[in-house]
Amino acid sequence: MAKPPLSMNPTGWFQVAWSDEIGVGDVHTMKYFGREMIAWRAESGQLTVMNAYCEHLGAHLGYGGTVCGEVLQCPFHGWQWNSQGRNVCIPYQDKPNRGRRITTYPVVERNESVYIWNDAQGREPYFDAPDVFASFDDRSAADYYPQQRLFRAGLELHPQYVLENGVDFAHFKYVHRTPIVPVFTRHDFAEPVSYVDFTITFEGDDGQKIEDVNSGVEAINGGLGIAVTKSWGMIDNRTISAITPVDESTSDVRFMVYIGRSPAGGDPARAEARAGEFGREVIRQFEQDIHIWSHQRYSDPPALATAEYEGFTAIRQWAKQFYPDGIGGSAAEVYAQKGFTA
Repeated sequence: MAKPPLSMNPTGWFQVAWSDEIGVGDVHTMKYFGREMIAWRAESGQLTVMNAYCEHLGAHLGYGGTVCGEVLQCPFHGWQWNSQGRNVCIPYQDKPNRGRRITTYPVVERNESVYIWNDAQGREPYFDAPDVFASFDDRSAADYYPQQRLFRAGLELHPQYVLENGVDFAHFKYVHRTPIVPVFTRHDFAEPVSYVDFTITFEGDDGQKIEDVNSGVEAINGGLGIAVTKSWGMIDNRTISAITPVDESTSDVRFMVYIGRSPAGGDPARAEARAGEFGREVIRQFEQDIHIWSHQRYSDPPALATAEYEGFTAIRQWAKQFYPDGIGGSAAEVYAQKGFTA
């Protein structure tokens, strides 16, 4: 495996947990972007994600810290911290310490997931995390069977590997054994939230023509950290992939799939069982990609086929905006120098 050469501290929304992992009163420990963090849920249900160490004498609040109503109490000396990271109580002193603050992160709960905003420059969020339902149409989770999940921790890969997969039309035939190479009908990288649509089928034989295919995928990329997809013309499914850097070498990978509920009138138990099977197949296909990503070397510039220039140069140019130094892959610059255009 090769250490990813890109910055592991990109700007954007990234998943750090699933919502149901953090109940009321829970304190959840984690490490992302090289930092020890905790998530805790107050009695009101409000979720806070903050750096893990107490500003008093450095106790780790994830090991013995307790939720007391709407604040978190340090296990070492009982100092209490609110959801803004402010000290609100020192039990053996009349006044809190107003000069010290624990770093907190903007957080949203969406897609049954906990997302935090990471930005090395400390800016507020300037785009929204995509919703696997609302970002496409007005359908909701009630129209789907319960979410099926995959979690792989500490893999040597970068979030950009996964996003680039979305413009890589050729891999579908060789990794996923699709009968045809898909045709992309939309590449829109004008904003931090980008869009990729393509026509594809997973059934049939090699004699099929793309003109005869009436199914496809719509994808929305919320920066480098979150991608949601909607399938049409196939079994109704929605997916969410979320890749979050842990340290300078590794990322955690989460993948979720929803399968649409069958119309009323059939055998409910059988329909749910079939949905479970299909969901597991979608996850299996994602695992095929993970196997390659986790052993991949980031090629910069890559040796691209002519038909690949447009997609790869567009997404690598788009990705640069999320890095602290404004440098992602340099493929777009290299190909521009050689006279290629997207």
